[in-house]
Amino acid sequence: MGSGRWSTDVYTAAENFRAATGESAFAYSDGGARQAHPELDPQGVFMRESRDSSEHPDSTPIVVMFDVTGSMRNVPRVLQTKLPQLLGLLTRKGYATDPQIMFGAIGDATCDRVPLQVGQFESDNRMDEDLSRIVLEGGGGGQKRESYELAMYFLARHVLTDSMVKRQRKGYLFLIGDELPYAMVKPKEVRRVIGDDLREAIPVASIVAELQRKFEVFFILPTSATYGRDREVLAAWRGLLGQNVLELDDLDAVCETIALTVGLGEDTVDLEEGLDDLAAYGSAAGHSVGQALAPLHRPGRLRRL
Repeated sequence: MGSGRWSTDVYTAAENFRAATGESAFAYSDGGARQAHPELDPQGVFMRESRDSSEHPDSTPIVVMFDVTGSMRNVPRVLQTKLPQLLGLLTRKGYATDPQIMFGAIGDATCDRVPLQVGQFESDNRMDEDLSRIVLEGGGGGQKRESYELAMYFLARHVLTDSMVKRQRKGYLFLIGDELPYAMVKPKEVRRVIGDDLREAIPVASIVAELQRKFEVFFILPTSATYGRDREVLAAWRGLLGQNVLELDDLDAVCETIALTVGLGEDTVDLEEGLDDLAAYGSAAGHSVGQALAPLHRPGRLRRL
């Protein structure tokens, strides 16, 4: 996957059509869907692929997975409205070469109908279509945990990228949430949701280490969310990812945070330049983004392998 090119004109035309007809950008979910869209269902998926092509010979894989339970369920709506800005920074400002973006959603495999949804890597407006198919379930089990570890298992074992295979260069993964992962990847849940026959449980730290061989992994913690300022949640994720836990005080700044993090990792922009770019785009998120990314702001600190 990953062919084609993003068109802001196509995006704007679709937005105008929805505004004129009263149709939601998330019509599948808002229409009452209670199961994963066939295009986003991880059951039986062999690989999601980020591939080079004549259009995109030096692909950069970027995965954005968000918690859609409780107070986090509006994150996809924020992302959808800011897609043009995200793609503009990544491409027109040259933050990343040939970005290919995959969106997905995380719930709770212990109780939700739709605990995992995974799109395709896309370079064009099909990424907007993938977002529109996500079920915004809003459930969760109320125990301060969601199935982030199940999503990380899928991404560790069911994603193939030319960036890594051909160039030994990691992609970028952004997990957006406000709760803890479960301690283990459970065979029963893997079998039911993904279809793999896993012989034994995998500790979450082990699946994170496996995933980090493919991706620079970040956890974006919106501080305004239900558990956004919970010290246990912050400590657990810092124990797994260290400096790559980004505390963000403005949920509306998530796209800008993703774009600048990639630019820093690619060593194509420094933080001051990136904040200037945001101002030039008319974004008021500079202060929030600057605070979130301050721990990463050292030359070469994020440079990819």
